[in-house]
Amino acid sequence: MREPPLILVVDDVEANVDILETRLTAQGYSVITASDGEEALAKARAEHPDLILLDVMMPKLDGLEVARRLKADETLPFMPIIHVTAKADVSDVVAGLDAGGDEYLTKPIDHAALSARVRSILRAKALHDKVEAQSRDLAVQAEELAQWNRKLEERVRTQVAELERLDRLKRFLSPQVAELIVSSDAEALLNSHRREITVLFCDLRGFTAFSEVAEPEEVMGVLSAYHEAAGELIHRYEATLERFVGDGMLMFFNDPIPCPDPVHRAVRLAVELRSRVAALADAWLERGHRIGFGIGIGHGFATLGRIGFDGRGDYVAIGTVVNMSSRLCDLAKSGEILLSHRARTLLADDIEAESLGELKLDGLRQPVVVHRLTAMTG
Repeated sequence: MREPPLILVVDDVEANVDILETRLTAQGYSVITASDGEEALAKARAEHPDLILLDVMMPKLDGLEVARRLKADETLPFMPIIHVTAKADVSDVVAGLDAGGDEYLTKPIDHAALSARVRSILRAKALHDKVEAQSRDLAVQAEELAQWNRKLEERVRTQVAELERLDRLKRFLSPQVAELIVSSDAEALLNSHRREITVLFCDLRGFTAFSEVAEPEEVMGVLSAYHEAAGELIHRYEATLERFVGDGMLMFFNDPIPCPDPVHRAVRLAVELRSRVAALADAWLERGHRIGFGIGIGHGFATLGRIGFDGRGDYVAIGTVVNMSSRLCDLAKSGEILLSHRARTLLADDIEAESLGELKLDGLRQPVVVHRLTAMTG
């Protein structure tokens, strides 16, 4: 509603219009006028007054027809109507209210009654407009809430999908690498490709003999402790764990995310893991289980990528370097870390190592030079 309220006065008698306009203007209202029903309709539709004082008996269109048409027009806002007429019979009042009038004043108009009726109707108009505004606000808020809900649902679906991708990737990648791939949408990195990598293969010595005589719960306990000791190091050095092979583990470095020092990372991980497993082996020995630990490390080119089928897959490395690392691990005695010649060369002065000369390894046609790590110097 406007401030001050706008009132449309409609009467075909000019004197009546002047009287009403003078009284209402004196009370601070804005007033516009019309002299017949058609003009009243036009001004009501154009100006949307806050109140209409509408004479009943007029030429062209009477007040009752004007009220009917205004109330039937759903495109118009609420405009209360006070019928002003000389007809005072009950049937006339009922007809005026049925036509859409909200109040009824009889001529001659009492000034006090006019003021009271106008104030009363304008209070109702203000309350109606407030309710309408609140309803519109609620509709807007409801739509905004619905949009937020749709966005939230979509975000939840996206996050669930990302978590599912992340969970799948974490089966063979460190959390840091898996999260990087998910956040950068770079899962194409896992497609088949060729790269130079460092491969580390490790397993327990004497595990087969131990598992033949130990209870299944003891076997699982040993494996659990062993894997837990390796897990934190695998994550810290960002190794890619390809698979568990019984008591053995195969991991590699520099893929799928390249790193500047894959051989150094592999050797540092190997040294720390050897120390941890040695502590575990002491505890196992107290329970009568003689279990050792060996590691083989090689460096070279391999073909890497995902293999498997829908819903189940692995990320693997295929190549001579993988076979060599596995054979070096088989050759290593308990507590030994054996290195291929290429890995030893890349480590340069950062380690001390003893050459074991050329050795024939199962599955490899040519003998290879093998080195035993004796100390870390860098």
